[in-house]
Amino acid sequence: MNTFRSSDSWNDFIYYTSAETSRTFLLSKYEKNRIAHAKTKSFDNCYPFIYYLEQGKCFFDQLEKSPITIKPILLFYGFIFLIKACILTIDPDYPSTTSVLAHGVSTRKKKKTNYLYFADEVKIQKNGLFPHFSKTLFQQDQLEGKKITIKRLFLEIPEIAIYLNKWEKQEKMVTLLKMENKWEIPEQVLDLYKMTKERFYTYITEKTKGKTLLAIEKGNLYLYTDDQTPSDLIPFRYNYLKNSYHISLIKDEVSYFHELMVHYLILYHLSMIARYEIEWWSEVINQKHGVEYPIIVQYIKLIEGKIPFLISQLLFI
Repeated sequence: MNTFRSSDSWNDFIYYTSAETSRTFLLSKYEKNRIAHAKTKSFDNCYPFIYYLEQGKCFFDQLEKSPITIKPILLFYGFIFLIKACILTIDPDYPSTTSVLAHGVSTRKKKKTNYLYFADEVKIQKNGLFPHFSKTLFQQDQLEGKKITIKRLFLEIPEIAIYLNKWEKQEKMVTLLKMENKWEIPEQVLDLYKMTKERFYTYITEKTKGKTLLAIEKGNLYLYTDDQTPSDLIPFRYNYLKNSYHISLIKDEVSYFHELMVHYLILYHLSMIARYEIEWWSEVINQKHGVEYPIIVQYIKLIEGKIPFLISQLLFI
């Protein structure tokens, strides 16, 4: 088990909840990104930044005293405010238009009978919060119209993928072998990509613009990490509970989504179910039939801590 706790992440936020500290923080961000009128914009945005953080925390604080039936709603809206705080560090004019205020995602109308949760899809819209923060924070664009199943999203979350692997008795995510400050990449990953070590090294380095540091040593391929600042090193995923790195054996564009993008899509969909598909949702929670119940419960329990952790990593590391 690792030493990271959600309380550690919230403590990171507290320091920036004064006008002076938030203004100084935003100024450093704006100057780093060479934003015009950085001083004026940091002064204008210091209080909105504080309010986004505090409002997000308020939603998360309610989780402990709330039943699981409404937790997806609290998590989704708390998450939204934390994401808006992140956007403000890069886009000082947010929201510049009303087009970025919608959720930016939609889901099809669900069937009342024989509904399959994991087979359901989310569809990314042209405008709204999701495409805006994906592009602003993670340089992910051209997402309009893409449809992604809920199961595919869960398979990018290492703490949850292990349960799906057990259920299907089929490995969809593999664990990298820890060796001091580096992790050995299994041969089956290279087999999946149909690449040599050298080609994989070049491909990932170019794909991530050098943010994911790989090295070939004595014939083996390694991922290098900093144990003090664990985070996603796409397409590798950080396991918050086991302090380990993993990679999905499914090779597609979702593999290159930042994990916060994955959580947004899952939470949007789950919160919509909790609001508008109350009959199905209540049956899952109360009757506990099917594999959906344990997966959803484990997921909600996980992200109560992991989302603040990922936001803290994004903002302050």
